[in-house]
Amino acid sequence: MNRLKDATSPYLLQHADNPVHWFPWGDDAFEEARRRDVPILLSVGYSACHWCHVMAHESFEDPATARMMNDLFVSVKVDREERPDVDAVYMEATQAMTGQGGWPMTVFMTPSGEPFYCGTYFPRAHFQQLLQAVSQTWRDRRDEVLAQGQKVVGALTGATGLGGGAAPSEEVPAAAVRGLAEGYDRVRGGFGTSPKFPPSMVLEFLLRRAARGGEGLETALEMADATLTAMARGGIYDQLGGGFARYSVDAAWVVPHFEKMLYDNALLARVYAHWWRLTGAEEGRRIALETCDWMLADLRTAQGGLASALDADSETPEGRHEEGAYYVWTPEQLTEVLGADDGAYAVELFEVTGTFEHGTSVLQLPRPPEDRERYARVRAALLAARARRVPPGRDDKVVAAWNGLAIAALAECGAYFDRPDLVEAAIEAARLLRDVHWRDGRLRRTSREGRAGDNVGVLEDYADLAEGLIALYGVTGDAAHAAFAGELLDVVLDRFADGQGGFFDTADDAERLWKRPQDPTDNATPSGQFAAAGALLSYAALTGSARHRDAAAAALAPVVPLAERHARFAGWGLAVVEALLAGPLEVAIAGPADDPRTRELHRTALLSPVPAVVATGDGVPLMEGRTPVDGRPAAYVCREFTCRMPVTETAALQKELTTG
Repeated sequence: MNRLKDATSPYLLQHADNPVHWFPWGDDAFEEARRRDVPILLSVGYSACHWCHVMAHESFEDPATARMMNDLFVSVKVDREERPDVDAVYMEATQAMTGQGGWPMTVFMTPSGEPFYCGTYFPRAHFQQLLQAVSQTWRDRRDEVLAQGQKVVGALTGATGLGGGAAPSEEVPAAAVRGLAEGYDRVRGGFGTSPKFPPSMVLEFLLRRAARGGEGLETALEMADATLTAMARGGIYDQLGGGFARYSVDAAWVVPHFEKMLYDNALLARVYAHWWRLTGAEEGRRIALETCDWMLADLRTAQGGLASALDADSETPEGRHEEGAYYVWTPEQLTEVLGADDGAYAVELFEVTGTFEHGTSVLQLPRPPEDRERYARVRAALLAARARRVPPGRDDKVVAAWNGLAIAALAECGAYFDRPDLVEAAIEAARLLRDVHWRDGRLRRTSREGRAGDNVGVLEDYADLAEGLIALYGVTGDAAHAAFAGELLDVVLDRFADGQGGFFDTADDAERLWKRPQDPTDNATPSGQFAAAGALLSYAALTGSARHRDAAAAALAPVVPLAERHARFAGWGLAVVEALLAGPLEVAIAGPADDPRTRELHRTALLSPVPAVVATGDGVPLMEGRTPVDGRPAAYVCREFTCRMPVTETAALQKELTTG
């Protein structure tokens, strides 16, 4: 019997009608494996994963393959986005045993949960052979299998080796810029070759480095400028609807892997807005706003949260499911929609030269259009025509961490670009997370259709949501957001600390796996530890709490050994280091909220490219004793609650912010 029909995960529900007798992750599956004395087959994926769909169609929907799985194993299906802890420990085993990882992840393990054979995608014929071979080995060479599982577990349960050490100094970000420059693609932007992922956290660090100055300033800005420009003009960016795909399969950002994830777009919207804030680049403003608009148009749920992702695959007019079908065009299709003249214009403008499969192309925008009116007309017509295609599927679960990232992006973009609707969307998302995800002083990781899932929040959920709430407080002045961030960070300090200055990725009362996951390095999103460091540091700037500031500084220790050789995996940590070395600046704005002079000082503070935490209104310690001066709204620029003389003019405030 397939037991996924009551799941809250859209990914699990995609498999609820498989002939495989899937179990969700839980005690029932392990008890059944022990009762039957068979191994567990763990399959981990996520809704927007192309190769997960391929393996599902080839194997999990195939009656013969399903029969083998049912007869020989207890099969467990996991949504990696709901259970990042399960995904993390078994991905570590997969990478250790095979030298690579990815999804779908396929793990054979003992009824006690110890992995003994791992892989990723297997074609059906290979998978069937593997099922037979693993089952026979389990029957005939059980001792070897158990020994292998214990060996893997033993090898991977040691310490990370990145804790402790000296606090980051000015040399750390300088070394990181030098290291990043060695792997920088000077022709096409970004780092490394193919596939090429948006280096969101690294770009945030580079922009902060450029804003704060010091060694590597010019190099940092050059790498950020070129990479942000190349991504904005490439096929990885949806030139019609806005928003970024997960990665580019080539080194030139031309052909994306078409899935679109909330976390990428939340991070990138904020980075592009910060690029504009630092340099005035109009392209940064455009991409930030288009990305925010795409998030609200395509990912916003009826309850006010942001859904997780759109699939890579969509349906063709012939009824086939193909990767990228929703997004690609031929010259003939452009002409059919636009007519001969505008069709030829669009072919040249968007470089429709057969960059994808079967003569189709991903749209690029290699040069800014000279005729903005014609460009807008053509883009609108193509977007309207595309809307008549069958859209990609949407994973509509709300993930706390990724919504926290989106709250920060929406709030800041709304404030920078005078878009109160974006700020209101951030407020609604925060309200959903408070009302639905926050239960008895603890956070649930996911919800769907306004109902919280059973999975408990992990470190990144608490940290990223706190980050978003502090940004939202800075924009709105509503101290309730800062107070909620404080509650979240109390849980981080009390439940996730490892006793050596770092943090585990799961709480001390979470389900016990064979290893308690702890990885301080960034992946597709900021690591939980570095995200916690950033939120703790910002909260300390609002409250003067030495406990939070000390915890933030200690959590940044892994940045030191990572900076020079592995900076690409410590981008968010390096960005937080820049904030720590900058202070961060604490800016208190005192004055009536409806006074235009207060609003102008507030906006000036928010636009500081040097890392700063902004307070206004009442209800946080940074505002205590901060009053207008001679009846005029005033700004106080402080470090660790030591403030300079207040200023009442925006020009004076700009000078205070830029001189540090």
